[in-house]
Amino acid sequence: MLEGRHVVVIGGSSGIGFAVARAALAAGARLHIGSASADKVEAAVTRLGSGASGAAVDTTDETSLAAFFAPLDTIDHLVHSAGDRLPRGLAVGSDFDLAAAQQALGARFWGPLLMVKHGLPHLAPEASITLTAGLYAHRPAKGSTMSTAMAGAAEHLARGLAVDLAPIRVNAVTPGLIDTEMWAKIPADAREAMTKSQPLSRMGSAAEAAEAYLYFMRAGFTTGQVAVVDGGRLYA
Repeated sequence: MLEGRHVVVIGGSSGIGFAVARAALAAGARLHIGSASADKVEAAVTRLGSGASGAAVDTTDETSLAAFFAPLDTIDHLVHSAGDRLPRGLAVGSDFDLAAAQQALGARFWGPLLMVKHGLPHLAPEASITLTAGLYAHRPAKGSTMSTAMAGAAEHLARGLAVDLAPIRVNAVTPGLIDTEMWAKIPADAREAMTKSQPLSRMGSAAEAAEAYLYFMRAGFTTGQVAVVDGGRLYA
């Protein structure tokens, strides 16, 4: 069903995005990835091999986004999985840093919305868009007010866009604890402590999370939905 389809993954040079790109390529798709670092894009394209291409893009910069999409032909599936570690200063209180919060929101909310704006002219009539949220939307932790708000905003953005852009389908994936490069500096025992109370007491793999994105690409009668991939963490 993805054979010959054009899949574009922004955030596709590492982590879940790279796993989505690799899985789509394995399913026969034509692939184009984007990431903020040109070096990381080049390295990822080399790892992905034949059928993959890519370019650097800053999703908070409209000029960069316009340049990224300009040379692309019709897009069948568009994925946004970009997102770095959140900056410090987001805890709500006397040290709350508004500028840091605005910067984080730019990458995690305005960025996906601007991606849709500039990608829309290239989308096939029955294309799909898949955004990425986060489990804080459903399970806030102390000090996570901004993370919770941003994750929830991404989910609701998908639901609103599903109505506004129909028949283009828009969905979101909400990952739990997924073993990606961002966790590399966290000791194994600390990761085990974080996941031991989950029904599936381990971190998920990026490849497992990628399956949810491929489901949304293939599921032609599914839109405005959120897939939670968390090993049961919501119930822990």
